[in-house]
Amino acid sequence: MLFVQPKTLLALSLVAMTAALSGCNTYKPAPRAFNQATIQPYTLDSGDRLRITVFDQPSMTNTYMVDQAGYIAFPLVGQVPARGRTLQQLSGQIAQKLQQGYLRDPDVTIDVDRYRSIFIMGEVGQPGQYSYVPGMTVQNAIAVAGGFTSRANQGTVDVTRKINGQVLTGRVNISSSIIAGDTIYVRERLF
Repeated sequence: MLFVQPKTLLALSLVAMTAALSGCNTYKPAPRAFNQATIQPYTLDSGDRLRITVFDQPSMTNTYMVDQAGYIAFPLVGQVPARGRTLQQLSGQIAQKLQQGYLRDPDVTIDVDRYRSIFIMGEVGQPGQYSYVPGMTVQNAIAVAGGFTSRANQGTVDVTRKINGQVLTGRVNISSSIIAGDTIYVRERLF
């Protein structure tokens, strides 16, 4: 039988605990740009459905989807790039294209008819794809997904977000705002 002195056992226990806990620190807090994205004007991406109105042109007023390539197909002008643009930028772009030989002074307004989905994974009652609602927080999203499981870490979650074409992941608390297209991952608690 091997006998280990209490001091050695304590030192080995501390080393093992430190190694185990250091593995839990793989994510850093969310970068500044990550949090600022929630207060910026909404930018369009694939999956958004838009209600575009051209004043006095009922044949052009309709709902349009932003396709996987980031474009909308608009009557007369064809494919219009929408990904990464605000509603105001896109309406100006469509109006400018319509002025080039189609309408003299087009008045184009755009509203989001349906935002792209959010995804909730991990320790929630019903992981999956859900509709985004403006002003939604992590806690609201988790409630929609059936709440936390009994094993869930209820303090912070990992959110993956696309910002300026880059996909970033950051750890945020449950009162943080989310944006359309976010993926929320609820981790299992350690103890």
